[in-house]
Amino acid sequence: MQVIKTKLAQFPIWQRNLYVLWFGVFMMGIGFSEVLPFMSLYVDTLGHFTAKQLSFYSSLTFSISYLTTALSSPFWGKLADTKGRKIMLLRASLGMAIVYALMGLATNVWILIILRGIQGLLGGFVSNANAMVATQTPKARSGYAMGVLVTGMTSGQLLGPFIGGTLASFVSYRVAFFITAAIFTLVFMLVLTLVKESFTPVSKEDTLSFKQVLQLLPNTKLTFGLFTTTMIIQMANFSISPFIALFVRQINATGLPTTFLAGLVTAMPGIATLLVAKRFGILGDRIGTYKMIMIGFLIAFMSLVPTAFVTTIWQLVLLRFLMGISNSTMMPAVQTLLTKTTPSAITSRVFSYNQSFQSMGSVCGPLLGSLVATQFGYRGVFIASAVLVALNAGWFSQISKSLRPQKKRLVIIDQSFFIASLT
Repeated sequence: MQVIKTKLAQFPIWQRNLYVLWFGVFMMGIGFSEVLPFMSLYVDTLGHFTAKQLSFYSSLTFSISYLTTALSSPFWGKLADTKGRKIMLLRASLGMAIVYALMGLATNVWILIILRGIQGLLGGFVSNANAMVATQTPKARSGYAMGVLVTGMTSGQLLGPFIGGTLASFVSYRVAFFITAAIFTLVFMLVLTLVKESFTPVSKEDTLSFKQVLQLLPNTKLTFGLFTTTMIIQMANFSISPFIALFVRQINATGLPTTFLAGLVTAMPGIATLLVAKRFGILGDRIGTYKMIMIGFLIAFMSLVPTAFVTTIWQLVLLRFLMGISNSTMMPAVQTLLTKTTPSAITSRVFSYNQSFQSMGSVCGPLLGSLVATQFGYRGVFIASAVLVALNAGWFSQISKSLRPQKKRLVIIDQSFFIASLT
């Protein structure tokens, strides 16, 4: 630890904190996502369930942490503004370590569900890391700093399912939870000893109310349409997540461990996002964000429908990668439109609301998947998600008419020809 301190001492405080928090969000990303490939299999070991019961409990176990996160985030955000971000980082990392260790000791499914709910209540590491870096970094370097931090979380979430699936192939599910708890403990120690904060509380007078934020929005309908699109994207992604290991086990004829393959399948959308998101962001600047979102809807629909009929693991891997392409098309475009269509004074608040809608998508997706899976099986979940995407595409097309490319028409005035834009 002393060697790390010595090397970090040569950097400015903001840069030192950035490097430590990058590692922190990277390890948090791994910890959060590495248990997902075998969560439903772990649930299956905690009782004797029918297929419908297993689908329901898996969905509830998966989604409850996102629900409690959505409910508790405003409280932790307000507390961070008055007490400081470092203490919130310490609270979240230590709380996660304790909760994950207890998950490894769970003796029935309801204890696991309660602990997952507590996990969501104690969250907030990533959001507070973002806030600390954003407030401490010089404005001229803020883009660089936030970009570095995003790569940490994205990389962690990408590697987590693969690491977790591989890990569960060699050790028990319970041991995997203990290893994750150890990761969070390491993050706690690094933040405690290496992160420095000079904190100035935010006064109540400087905080806008929700009503005041709405009054500043130039196009409230469009903004909430973008929020809803974010939620639907997340619902389509997460509707099958609680059952992905069970579905992989159902079609696995390769001889490879189900946990390993489930981790691979779960990681595919993240791999696609990492490979092409930046390129699609540049393409969106060239052809327009509206077009990119509509292309994303089309790709999502074209990937979800065939997934309902896969017969091999490799078909599933390919189509989940294609779903990641859809995410890479839509998510940057939605964020770009939110930036362009909201005043800079409330951009941070608008993005926080968008994050809340994304969390709700993480809740509603698994619940929708559970409802459909109990009636039509796992394959029906993909069809239901495709229908949801199609409905969202039609609705978004209606509320975003002002974003469509302008058409041209030929107008004759005084024997002269002029090209005029249709409005």
